[in-house]
Amino acid sequence: MHLRTLGSRAWDLATGTNHAGKVACFLWVADLLLSGLIVMKVPYTEIDWKAYMEQVELYLNGERDYAKLRGGTGPLVYPAGHVYIFSILYKLTSNGENIFRAQILFAGLYLATLALVFKLYINAKAPLYTFPLVILSKRLHSIYMLRLFNDTFAILIAYLSVFAWQNHYWLLGSIIYSFAVSIKMNVLLFLPAAGVILVQALGPKVFRAALFILQVQIILAYPFSSKFFFSYVTRAFDFNRVFLYKWTVNWRFVDESVFLTPEFAQTLLIIQGLLLLFFVFTRWIKPSDMNIINIIQTIAFPSPRPPAVHNAILAKMTPEYILKTLLTCNLIGVLCARSLHYQFYSWFAWSLPYLLSITAWNPLMQVVVWAAEEWAWNTFPSTKLSSFVVVATNAILIAGIWFGTRKDAEDAKYGSRILPEMSSISVTESPPLIPASPLSSPAATTRPATRSQRRRKNVARG
Repeated sequence: MHLRTLGSRAWDLATGTNHAGKVACFLWVADLLLSGLIVMKVPYTEIDWKAYMEQVELYLNGERDYAKLRGGTGPLVYPAGHVYIFSILYKLTSNGENIFRAQILFAGLYLATLALVFKLYINAKAPLYTFPLVILSKRLHSIYMLRLFNDTFAILIAYLSVFAWQNHYWLLGSIIYSFAVSIKMNVLLFLPAAGVILVQALGPKVFRAALFILQVQIILAYPFSSKFFFSYVTRAFDFNRVFLYKWTVNWRFVDESVFLTPEFAQTLLIIQGLLLLFFVFTRWIKPSDMNIINIIQTIAFPSPRPPAVHNAILAKMTPEYILKTLLTCNLIGVLCARSLHYQFYSWFAWSLPYLLSITAWNPLMQVVVWAAEEWAWNTFPSTKLSSFVVVATNAILIAGIWFGTRKDAEDAKYGSRILPEMSSISVTESPPLIPASPLSSPAATTRPATRSQRRRKNVARG
C-alpha cells in the first residue's frame, strides 16, 4: 500500500506542473555539465563552419554582391542576419581559427535556448515528464557543439518571438521574428500560424505587424540590396533549391528518380497547404471563431473592434494556445519538407516533448514515439527504414495533436459564442516582457485549472 501511494504521488508529480521552475533549473545545470564534457571529450567535426568563415571574410573585406560571396561548400545562401552574426563570431574566434572557443560559444547558445524552451514550456503548463526529454537528444547536442550550424541562432531568436507573443507583445514579437527569418528562412515555416495569431490578436492593426516584419528585412538587407538587389534576393531567399538525395534524412525510402521531380515537390506543397487550412479552420481560429469571410473582411475592410470583443479574444489567446499553434505549424512544414538534413532536426527537436504531451496518448506512448524519432535522426547515413520512421512519426504526431486538442477547440468555440453578450470590459494592461525569474512563473507552483474553471475565468476576464 505504501509503494502504491508513492507510485501514485510520483505519477501525479510527473504529469503535473508543480515545481516546474525547480525541475527546469536542475536539468539546466545537469545539461551545463554534460555540455562541458561534450566540448572537452568529443571530437569536433568540420562541415560548414569553415565555409561560413570564408564567406563572411569576403564581406568584411568589402564585398557586397551575394553572387561573389562564396566558401568551400559553395555560394552564400543565407540572408543578411546570418552574415552579421557570423561576422561577429569570426572576430571572436581569431578569424574563425579558434574552434574550441567557437564550441564554447555554441554551448552557451545551446544553454540559452534550453533556458528559453523551459520557460516556454512553463508558460504553457507542460507536464514535468516532458522536461527531461528536452535535454536527452544526442543529435541536438551534436548540432550545436560539434557541428556549429547556423540553424541554432535562427531557432533561438524564433523562440524569443514566441515568448513575446505568449506575453501578448505582438509587434515586438513580429520584429524579433523577422530578425530570425533574416538568419535562415526555415523560420518561415512558423509564418502561417503567426499570421493567424496576429490577425486574431490585432484585428485591423495586423498591417502594422506585417509592415514591421517587412521593414526589418529591408533594413538588414540594405547594405547588399541597395546595389545588388536581384543578387541578394535570389541567393538569400532561393525557394527553388534542390538538395542532394544522398543527404536526405526524411525521404530516403522514396526512389531518387521520384525525389528529384518537380511533381514530388509540388505534391508536398499541396499537402502542406491542405493541412494548414485544415488546422486553421478547425483549431487555430477558435479564439475568435472567425471564418474565411471574417478574415477577408478584417484584412480588406478593416474596422475597429468593440473593446469587449477584443479583450475576450485576447483572454483565450493563452500561452498554451500560442505555443501549440506555432509549434504545430512548424511541424507540418517539417513533415512536408522536400528534404531534411541532419542539422534541420534543431528546427523542431526542442518542440517534440511538448507536442507529444498535447496528444491524447499515454505518456509511455509519447516517450516511445520520441525515442523512435531520436533513433531515426541518429542513424547515419539515413536508411529507408530510418527515413520512413521520421516521416511516419511526424505524420502520426500531427494526427495525434489534432485529436488531442479537440476538446480545447470546443471550449474555445463555446467561449466565442458569448462574445456579443459582453460589454463594459476594460482593456487590461500587458504583463512585463521579462519575468522576474527566467525559469519560474505562477504556473509552476499551482495546479492547472480544470477546463470548466478556465472557461469561467475566460468569461470573467473577457
